[in-house]
Amino acid sequence: MPPFQSSPPARVGDPDQPGYPFRGLGLLVRVAPFGVIALLAEASLALSPGPVPAWQVAISLVLLGAVAAAFALPWARLPGWLPVLVPLAYTGSVLALILAAGSTSGVGIVLLVPLIWTALYHRRWESGCILAAIIAVEVVISLTPVTVAADVIARRVIFWAALGTVLAVATHELRDRGSRAQREAAGLHAQLTDLTLLRDRDRIAADLQDKVIQQVFSVGLSLQSTAMLASQPRVREGILASADALDQVLRLTRDAVFGLEQRLQGRGLRAEIGALFEQVSPAPEISFTGPVDGALDPARATQLVQALQEALQLMTPHAMPSRFTAVSTDTCYTAEIETTWSSADSGPLPAWIAQIASSSPGPGISVTVNHAAGGTRVTWSVPLLQRPG
Repeated sequence: MPPFQSSPPARVGDPDQPGYPFRGLGLLVRVAPFGVIALLAEASLALSPGPVPAWQVAISLVLLGAVAAAFALPWARLPGWLPVLVPLAYTGSVLALILAAGSTSGVGIVLLVPLIWTALYHRRWESGCILAAIIAVEVVISLTPVTVAADVIARRVIFWAALGTVLAVATHELRDRGSRAQREAAGLHAQLTDLTLLRDRDRIAADLQDKVIQQVFSVGLSLQSTAMLASQPRVREGILASADALDQVLRLTRDAVFGLEQRLQGRGLRAEIGALFEQVSPAPEISFTGPVDGALDPARATQLVQALQEALQLMTPHAMPSRFTAVSTDTCYTAEIETTWSSADSGPLPAWIAQIASSSPGPGISVTVNHAAGGTRVTWSVPLLQRPG
């Protein structure tokens, strides 16, 4: 992992988190219900009608105390398999408790406590270990101290094993569904964030295009025209340097605005067209309308980019591209370059314009050249296939 990346934080409730569930946030909420049940089970020995064996009670209390002391261990530095010993110790405590109170005392239901604990907070294999321990406890209870019939032992083992399996599997499935729901919610949140960024990008781009970019572009053109009238070389160089600085501002602004969508969606037709005009100085005004990236199939998109590149190579030595517009509708995709040159209003078309007009961009792509105010407008049109309704 690179040094600038950090490991994702462990989630609360993650069984792979070191020390979970014996430490961390929500410890009291996890432990309190099970602790209350354990204390009630020990206190229930006072209700036993006969004498209670002291050694069995002592074993139960010692094991219960070991379970309580386990919460103070440095779990982050202990082996990952060690946490299963805690519910196993409590299972042993319940076994001693049942033997002390008797198999008919009703304490046996407490055996579900360690199984519920592991199903909620441990891994599947740990629940399997506790389930096996519970079955062993049932066998021991059935054999001592009062011998019961073999069919009673079989029923106890079968029913406790079935009930424990259903409980463990159902709880783990609920945990898995909760984890999947959290991951899906995180994915939807990320998509919502991306959509919000795209909406903000469109809003910022519209504001910049309508106000800032057009104004800066007009100032740059004015500076270049003023530079041609300056008689002193230093003054002319200073004015041209200022015009170049404004041109760089336009490039940085477009990269900051339109680069956001490119980072989120990958390099598409919008990015390819933007890369073409990065080489033009001063940077022309660029605008996109409609679903520009996904309107054309890859083959025709490549042909259109190549046609724009060839046109820029032909016109830049003679004319200044001042504006580029791409519009995508339900029926047609158009790309248009407006240029400024001094002889657009009279006389025959120059050779470079005639060459663009006679070019063949590709099947299904038509090119037209028209006079515009102070220059020429070159338009590429690509009809789009109608989808059946």
